[in-house]
Amino acid sequence: MLNRFLCYLILSLTLTACAQIPDSKGGHYEYFNVDSIVKTDIDMVADIHVKQTLQQLKLLTIKLYKRNPREWQKEGLTSRQAAIKRIFQRPIPSVSGKRSVASIHLAFNPNYKGDRVFAYIAGLASMLTISYNDKEDFYLFDSLDAQKIYHAARNIEVASWLLRSKKNAHGQLYLLSSGEGNRLSNRSYDRVFGKMIGQLDTLANIVASKNHRVIKNVIQSAAQLVFLPV
Repeated sequence: MLNRFLCYLILSLTLTACAQIPDSKGGHYEYFNVDSIVKTDIDMVADIHVKQTLQQLKLLTIKLYKRNPREWQKEGLTSRQAAIKRIFQRPIPSVSGKRSVASIHLAFNPNYKGDRVFAYIAGLASMLTISYNDKEDFYLFDSLDAQKIYHAARNIEVASWLLRSKKNAHGQLYLLSSGEGNRLSNRSYDRVFGKMIGQLDTLANIVASKNHRVIKNVIQSAAQLVFLPV
C-alpha cells in the first residue's frame, strides 16, 4: 500500500514538474523542483560525483586529441570537437563491437588501425557507465554497488599506467600524453586521473557506509596491474 502511495505521489509531482511558490515578501516566486522530493541525499551526492567524473574524462579527451591530432584525422572527421562529440553521446558507442576494458585494450593493440583516443576514452566512459549501473541521474529507488565503483577507480589506475607505458614495435608510445617528446613532464594528466580516482573512491566509501557494506580492497603491484570486473 505504501509503495502504491509513493508511486501516485511521484507521478503527480512528475506531471507538475515544477511549481511556483510565493515567497514571504510576495510578488516574487521560488521554483520547486520535483528532484528535491524523489532524490535522497545520497542520490544528489552520486549525481554530483558522476557529472564531475565525466567532466574530467572530457578534459582528458581534449588533452589527448591535442597531443594526438592524427587519431581523429584517421576517421575523416572535420574537427577535434566532432571527435569529442562522437564519444560523449548516449549510449556511449562501442568501438569495433567492444566496450569497457576491451575497448581500452584495443587502443594499444598493434593491429588496430582506427582512432586510438576514441577506443581509449569510449572504453573508459562505458566502463564508468557500467559501474554506475548505466545511470547518470539517481532517484529514490535507484541503488549503487560500492564494490563496482571501487573497481572502476582501480581500473582507471591501470588505464593510466597503460597510457604512460604501452609502446609499439618501434619503441614509440601508442598515445602521447604526459611525456615522450616534452622536455618537461606534463603533470596535468596525473591531476586529471587523480581527480577521477579520488571522486570514485569517495563515492564508493559513501555508498558502502550507507549500505553498511565493507569494500574488499585490492592491492596490485606495478608488475601485475590488471583490470577488475565492474
